[in-house]
Amino acid sequence: MGKAVVFGSFVVDLMARSPHLPEPGETVKGSVFKMGAGGKGFNQCVAAHKAGADVTMVTKTGRDSFGEVALKTMEELKMDRGYMLVDENTETGTALILVDEGTSQNEIVIVPGACHTITEEEVRGIEPLIREADYILMQLEVNQEANELAAELAVKHGTKIILNTAPYGPVSDHFLSKVFMVTPNEVEARELTGIEVTDLESAKRAAEYFYNKGVKQVVITLGSKGVFVSAEGREEIIPAFQVEAVDTTGAGDAFNGGLLAALSEGKDLWEAARFASALAALSVQRLGTTPSMPERQEIVDFLTKW
Repeated sequence: MGKAVVFGSFVVDLMARSPHLPEPGETVKGSVFKMGAGGKGFNQCVAAHKAGADVTMVTKTGRDSFGEVALKTMEELKMDRGYMLVDENTETGTALILVDEGTSQNEIVIVPGACHTITEEEVRGIEPLIREADYILMQLEVNQEANELAAELAVKHGTKIILNTAPYGPVSDHFLSKVFMVTPNEVEARELTGIEVTDLESAKRAAEYFYNKGVKQVVITLGSKGVFVSAEGREEIIPAFQVEAVDTTGAGDAFNGGLLAALSEGKDLWEAARFASALAALSVQRLGTTPSMPERQEIVDFLTKW
């Protein structure tokens, strides 16, 4: 099994469920509140770790009680805590999450906090970790200059960059040229390429945009429609597993973590996408983000039934 790194965000999720999502100016009485570890980077790393990957998390928290949530969660899951950075002056990031009980749709506000203050010195400090990794998974939830430098180091050492383009933000062509694989959802793909991705043909056009920027492989998640996978001249949509969703909040992160785990253990992209889809299908049947990520044996058992 190869080594993997997730370079990204940690925030504490503050999640409330209610009968419907409030309109502007409306107050809605909720039914459930939960607080727990989150952030796209952290969610993806937990998903990969629980799926069996040899993966290390790099993120930054404040020196506060919310930062302790990260350390406690990692200790419970037996994750490597050696690359957790700390900001003495900035609070740990938070995410305010509202979930509609009827539809499982959500609205999220992210305040990145400390994970938006990663310095050049801190990134250079993880160069040995990047050098040893086969893959590094990144998102757009930390300060972009940190992502840019981490990408430079990855290219220097031949480490393949997987970029989950979430939450959407503009990225330079220079940055994209370093990326091995992009994994946007259909909304992010539209924002980046200007193409409304609704079917195989439109997904192919969006993929061509990324190929023209230097990206080698393209994976576009399409929600209940499945996932579009494009590499080495082969392009298709792999159907989603049809399950009863309870909370879709961490679905994209579950998929990306599963993809990283499968690729780092040597599965081809098509096998990896199916493995990742199974992980995501299991996760949406449970509440929360990191708590919803399944163990490897659950994923294996699920796949044997489909």
